[in-house]
Amino acid sequence: MAGRIPQSFIDDLLARVDIVDVVDARVPLKKQGSNHVACCPFHEEKTPSFTVSPTKQFYYCFGCGAGGSALGFVMEYDRVEFVEAVETLASELGIEVPRSGGGRAGEDEGLERLYAALAAADRFYQGQLRQANEAIEYLRQRGISGATAKRFGLGYAPPGWSHLIDEANAGSLDDLLRAGLVNRNDANRTYDRFRGRVMYPIRDRRGRTIAFGGRVLDDGTPKYLNSPETPVFHKGRELYGLYEARRARRDPERLVVVEGYMDVIVLAEHGIDYAVATLGTSTGQAHAERLFSVTREIVFCFDGDEAGRQAAWRAMTHTLPVLTDGREARFLFLPEGEDPDSMVRAEGRAAFEDRLAQAKPLADFLIERLRAGIDTTSVGGRAQLASEAAPLLKTMPAGVYHDLLIDRLAAQVGLSPERLRADMTGDAGSKRAPERSEGPRRRAASGIRMTPMRTAIGLLIQNPRLAERLPDDHPALAADQPGSRLLADLRERIRATPDVTTARLIEAYRDTSEQKHLERLASWPFATDAESDRDQALAREFDDTLERLGEQVRRARRGALLEAARERTLSADEKRELQTLMSAR
Repeated sequence: MAGRIPQSFIDDLLARVDIVDVVDARVPLKKQGSNHVACCPFHEEKTPSFTVSPTKQFYYCFGCGAGGSALGFVMEYDRVEFVEAVETLASELGIEVPRSGGGRAGEDEGLERLYAALAAADRFYQGQLRQANEAIEYLRQRGISGATAKRFGLGYAPPGWSHLIDEANAGSLDDLLRAGLVNRNDANRTYDRFRGRVMYPIRDRRGRTIAFGGRVLDDGTPKYLNSPETPVFHKGRELYGLYEARRARRDPERLVVVEGYMDVIVLAEHGIDYAVATLGTSTGQAHAERLFSVTREIVFCFDGDEAGRQAAWRAMTHTLPVLTDGREARFLFLPEGEDPDSMVRAEGRAAFEDRLAQAKPLADFLIERLRAGIDTTSVGGRAQLASEAAPLLKTMPAGVYHDLLIDRLAAQVGLSPERLRADMTGDAGSKRAPERSEGPRRRAASGIRMTPMRTAIGLLIQNPRLAERLPDDHPALAADQPGSRLLADLRERIRATPDVTTARLIEAYRDTSEQKHLERLASWPFATDAESDRDQALAREFDDTLERLGEQVRRARRGALLEAARERTLSADEKRELQTLMSAR
């Protein structure tokens, strides 16, 4: 059904659903105090660190940092998009999902026409393959069976300029053009984009055809031709074969990233049905995030030449920012001149999977690559190694893996890990919470430095009723500093809905830059959580935080006015404001 799901329905859905029931139906929970716990379903662990709060209607894992509302859990656990998660929860409650009309509905209708045109083209190409002897012979020579060809929906675009255009059920010419199936030249003439090529449909996570790749059978160029970017296809985010891999294995232990369509298909033909390929681009961060949403281990498979190692390095740099604890990335370099297609046909499934099992861990590849050309026996060489590693380590999330990688690097440069972290100020040190009396659990839970503003927002997110203690004239609400706008916005949302939960507050910021920050702050274990008179303790901490925050804002404003006074004459109002601020010191 076209149209946008109203925000009011999403709010009502989260108010009616109980996250404990949602999670317990998928991951058995045990009650522990006021919360429920389990071993985290998103990373391997033996001791439960996954917590579900019925009060906050929020889940969080202190091991890997996963957290969110009931909707977020369904998206992560069931591996579905937001709309599908809403539909799932609504179905469990026995209610229908409404859609609002307007321009968005028209936009959705246009996308549905694109999907329909692509599906029709898919059927047309598959039908053409049955009578294309040359294409059938090519696939036979590559060792592709009929069953595998059917599984991947392989097809054939016949030679000629208008076969698809002339196909009655292919859709309107405008839709074919928007879907990237037809081109228009400078003379305003249209023609089929794919001609005389074996066709590989590219599917999204729901199995819908969103694009195609085509391989020419003669000596024409280019050898491979991909669909252009369209409203439904963005090659920097999609992976060929991921839909088929998910159908073969719901929870694959690993995914192998290879370079081409035929690598994916030939590996599947030999029983290695967990390979995917990027679409003519290097592996980006969006690809890595997508892969880790499906599996906990990625093996990047490249040629062993220098070009292959450079491609591996690019993949590694884009993987580091999403390499949270419990995730693993490794690298397999094949003999020069070989690819997965040729290797698996030559040595078989068992031997190839042995290679995968022995692939080089990311940490080994990183240090090996950094050390290349550096004399680590000299002081200068060791300093250079640390200097080149620092910007890479800065991109990593805080956690055990990050700490272990620093330990490995410290051993290479002959420094203690503590000294190396100190010398790399601005990386791991800024990502880790300062030493506090609450101990290591508090630091690991957040991985961030708690400022007065973050503390105020965190307390408010976890305990919305505290909004009544935040006065209208508090200077932080109107200050020009990070977090002020968010603090004011949260206060207004809470006042508009006094019974709002933590989960509903965070859900209001879905797909915004604030969402991840709020999720992390929602899990921060404040010291007051352990006190017997929790309500009073929370009130005291919030009031103290507001006082510190107010002083921080006043100090910043005082500094700004003093700086301005050095460059120009202050206005009468500014002078009075500065005098007030100075007298309050």
